[in-house]
Amino acid sequence: MTISELLIYPIKSLGSISMTEVIVEPKGFRYDRRFMLVTPEGKFITQRAYPQMALIDVAITETPDRADTLRVWHRNHPDDVVELPLVLRDETATSRETMLVEIWDSKDVPALTVSDAADQWFTNAIGTSCRLVFMPETTTRAVDRDYARDPEQDAVSFADGYPYLLIGQSSLDALNQRLEEPLTMLRFRPNIVVSGSVPNDEDAWDQFRIGEIDFYGVKPCARCVLTTIDPETGQKGKEPLKTLTTYRQWKHKILFGQNVLARSTGENTLGSLRVGQSVEIISRQEPWLAPPTPISILNS
Repeated sequence: MTISELLIYPIKSLGSISMTEVIVEPKGFRYDRRFMLVTPEGKFITQRAYPQMALIDVAITETPDRADTLRVWHRNHPDDVVELPLVLRDETATSRETMLVEIWDSKDVPALTVSDAADQWFTNAIGTSCRLVFMPETTTRAVDRDYARDPEQDAVSFADGYPYLLIGQSSLDALNQRLEEPLTMLRFRPNIVVSGSVPNDEDAWDQFRIGEIDFYGVKPCARCVLTTIDPETGQKGKEPLKTLTTYRQWKHKILFGQNVLARSTGENTLGSLRVGQSVEIISRQEPWLAPPTPISILNS
C-alpha cells in the first residue's frame, strides 16, 4: 500500500490543494484548515449552508520578494483575486483582533481576524456577512476526549473533529461501482489517499506507519450533506449518501473514511510525508461495519 495523494484545505470548506510532500504537525498537515470563515458572531461557516463556497479556489504561491502567499479566487471571477499571508506571524498578531469562534462542540476557540478587506471580499463571494479568521500556534483546540490517544496532547485545527482524514482509493472505486455516475475523491475531502488496500479496510487500521511517523485510526468518519455537493458546480444532489446508506450505515450514521491522529511527541513538527511512500499496518482493530458484499456477487 502506498500514498497516492496528499491534500490540504488552507481555508475550511473551500478548495483543496494537491501536494507531493507535506509537513506533519500535531494539529494536522501544515497549512491545513488554519483559516476559516465565521459569522460576525463567530460561528463557523461551511458548504453545508453555503454550497457556493465549493466554487472558491485557493493556491499557494512563492515569490523571491515576499513570504508564502495564499491566493484565493472565485471560479466564475478568476481575475478578482485576494492574496493573504499564508501564516499570520507572531510579530504581526498583536495588531489583529482576537475573536472567540465556535466549531461544532468547540466553544470560545481563540482566533485572529485577518483584515477588513478580506472580510469584505468573502462576504461578496459567498453572499452573506462573514469574517476570515486564522488559528495561531498559541491556540490549542482539543479533539474529543472520548477518542483521544493522549487527551493532553491531541489537538486539531479548524477541521471538523480530527487532524487527518484517510480514505483508500479502493473504497471510492467500490462505491463508484454502485453509482450511475462516478464521483471523484474531492467529494470526501480527505488528507491522505492510499492505493493498494482492500475496499474500506481503513476502518480496521488501529495503528499504521508511514516513514518514521506512527498514525492511529480514531473512528470512521460520519458523512453529511456536504458530500452531496458537486465540487465542480456547487450543486446539490442525492449521491453519494443515497447509495452509501445501503451498505455503510451504522446506528443512523453513514460512514466513509477513517479519522486519524498522529503520535503525540510534544514537538511542533513530527516529520513529513510524500506521495509514493509505503503504508505499513502495525495493528488492527475490529471494524465498526462488516465488509460490504462485493459488487460482482450483488450483480450475479
